[in-house]
Amino acid sequence: MTRKLISSLPPVSNRLSGAPSAKPPTSAPPPDEPVDSLGALQSFVDPSELSVVFQPIVSFEGRELYAYEALVRCSVPEYRSPPALFDRAVDRGCTGRLGRMIREIGVPFGSGMPLFVNIHPRELSEGWLIRPDDPVFGHDDDVFLEITESVPLSHSDQCRGVLKEVCTRGGVFLVVDDLGAGYSNLKHIVDLEPAIVKLDRALIAGIDQNARQCELVSAVVELCTRLGAKVVAEGIETAAEYRTVVETGAHYGQGYLFARPAFPPPLVRWPDQSEDEKTTEPPPTTERSN
Repeated sequence: MTRKLISSLPPVSNRLSGAPSAKPPTSAPPPDEPVDSLGALQSFVDPSELSVVFQPIVSFEGRELYAYEALVRCSVPEYRSPPALFDRAVDRGCTGRLGRMIREIGVPFGSGMPLFVNIHPRELSEGWLIRPDDPVFGHDDDVFLEITESVPLSHSDQCRGVLKEVCTRGGVFLVVDDLGAGYSNLKHIVDLEPAIVKLDRALIAGIDQNARQCELVSAVVELCTRLGAKVVAEGIETAAEYRTVVETGAHYGQGYLFARPAFPPPLVRWPDQSEDEKTTEPPPTTERSN
């Protein structure tokens, strides 16, 4: 049975101004913040230029919708790529402020659903995430914090301390993202003890055509499972990739095959059912896309 997802609230846009119960962008920073983070952020992007879309994550067991991932979008052409947006935030010393603002948009819109939210490693040293008024602590379902493996995770002891504090407050779980890309480090799975590991598309693309690649992914899934983590296969784009990924033992999947990121949160389409059964549909809402 599909989880009941999607709030009955009728937001009119997926931006900060339309987010239910969102804090204003002038929220006070942590007391030890070294720069005017709001001013630094507004020097290259206005809060009104940020929005959030959602992409489903499906469970292979039971073939059902499991959760949604909230993904930031920026209308400024230079920062349409989220990595470019965060790279600029790192340069200006406002990564924590940017992450908080994205959560203020995405988490309220995700009411009634388990939600995956991306956290840049630099945010862990800026004091925003541990604040008790952070939106993740008021969410009405589980929250999964994705720490990307595509950038280096420096100051690992400090990062582990912050993540442990956040996750011990209940209903918040750690996800190691992008395993198989960038600065991937299998030891992070040991050190951080994530609930979920997400495999980068680099490990998934063309897996149906490469037996060695399939064996590698199967071995990684087995390792993660033995270490207590479930596995999401990212970037599934074809029915053949989907069928092969299921054979590796991965628990969950995500990719264009099931749905592209959108607002309101999109339906799930399964690749090998009849047209009458192809979608996993959340309850109807009165939401309008931007």
